[in-house]
Amino acid sequence: MTSYVLNVQCASRRGIVAAISTCLAGNGCNITDSAQFDDELTGRFFTRIGFRSETGVSAEALTEGFSEVAAAFDMEWAISAQKHRMKVLLMVSNFGHCLNDLLYRWRIGGLPVDIVGVVSNHMTYQKVVVNHDLPFYCIRVTKENKPQAEAQLMQIVEEAGAELVVLARYMQVLSDGLCRKMSGRIINIHHSFLPSFKGANPYRQAFERGVKLIGATAHYVTADLDEGPIIEQDTVRVTHAQSAEDYVALGRDVEAQVLARAIHAHIHHRVFINGNKTVVFPASPGSYASERMG
Repeated sequence: MTSYVLNVQCASRRGIVAAISTCLAGNGCNITDSAQFDDELTGRFFTRIGFRSETGVSAEALTEGFSEVAAAFDMEWAISAQKHRMKVLLMVSNFGHCLNDLLYRWRIGGLPVDIVGVVSNHMTYQKVVVNHDLPFYCIRVTKENKPQAEAQLMQIVEEAGAELVVLARYMQVLSDGLCRKMSGRIINIHHSFLPSFKGANPYRQAFERGVKLIGATAHYVTADLDEGPIIEQDTVRVTHAQSAEDYVALGRDVEAQVLARAIHAHIHHRVFINGNKTVVFPASPGSYASERMG
């Protein structure tokens, strides 16, 4: 038996769930888990349904069979095999804690993706990447060569078949055109609990203000800098007795955890973009181990 995930969003109206379940049952499928959300503010309906084909029907046949239902409700939808390993391209500059964390999770099977390479504007982590038997691409970026650098990046994305780009503390601003072209396919980790303390050294700003919580935010990249739809956030409590260096160390741990959780949510099709926000369905009870191992 093959397991799939169906993602649907459309205008809210009666009969959506009934139509979906009837179609799946008619194609020899059994629903194993489901989550749904009806946004009364926008009038949009969102659902993620996990199901198992008990008759061996292919994804192509399921897609064809579901098209009529989708058309009737004007759905945005996709069917994905649960065991599909998404191809991911990582990008990093000179702070390697998120990169190292993701590589470790990937190596032990805790991040079920295919990493197709690492892009950097520095050579700092070339040896780390190559030692993981992964391609390393150094693309220097200046104000003068930015269009050429982004063209080179897009060539790597297309040739590698990357379905998701992860900015693991990549400290270059992407152009509006690239952000639009890759909309919903680039995740960034911001070293602060947005929206607050923007700038080059948010932990120093937080320290100088005597905050009691510091955090990190993972979000989709848009043309509006650090204002894309938020996927995941977390905080850690600090006290007056800790130094700015303590803040940095704690912040790096939070960043790594938040980024990993955001990637998990995306690759398991639990995130829907809803205007400037997201709908993020939690992993179903008992599914965390299966998500980790793919």
